[in-house]
Amino acid sequence: MNPLVESRLPTKFGGYRIFAFESEVSEMPTLALVSDKFDPTSEQTIIVRVHSECMTGDVFGSSRCDCGAQLASSMTQIQEEGGVLIYLRQEGRGIGLVEKLKAYNLQDEGQDTYEANVNLGHPEDGRSFETAVEVLRYLKVKRIKLLTNNPDKVGAFDEVQDIEVEERVPLTVGLVPENEEYLESKRVVKGHFFKK
Repeated sequence: MNPLVESRLPTKFGGYRIFAFESEVSEMPTLALVSDKFDPTSEQTIIVRVHSECMTGDVFGSSRCDCGAQLASSMTQIQEEGGVLIYLRQEGRGIGLVEKLKAYNLQDEGQDTYEANVNLGHPEDGRSFETAVEVLRYLKVKRIKLLTNNPDKVGAFDEVQDIEVEERVPLTVGLVPENEEYLESKRVVKGHFFKK
């Protein structure tokens, strides 16, 4: 896998290089933001966030989820430690923005986030993390600290022989009363690593 383009990306969190890669699961490219402190020749363990797109949270600051807060916190940590953020274009756990907004309406009627997806004819979680693995291979990353609360993201590396998850780093931010039930569903249904 080779990038379609690479460019300099200064941000409020610090300097990055941004790479766009063709995605196998979306028409939109997978993005990788690589801290300007990242050293590709280093044998050190690299901090990595695999973040699935959430326009409502990442862009508009929705408090229905913790995604925007997770993205900001990740970019801060990644910049400090010289890591990598992989931004997967898998809105709504792979169902797309319009379907996610429909799921919001079902959630407002009392369904949890997973039930809503299923009742719209989608899987509970239709994401794939294979592209993230390929991006890390392109960057020659061998050992990672994975910023996540999601056991499925950790499990995505179980069969990967050339990239080792040495540590899972908790990412518990953005908890507000508006998203309490949403986060509880993630803990109960999918085993996310949230303390009760």
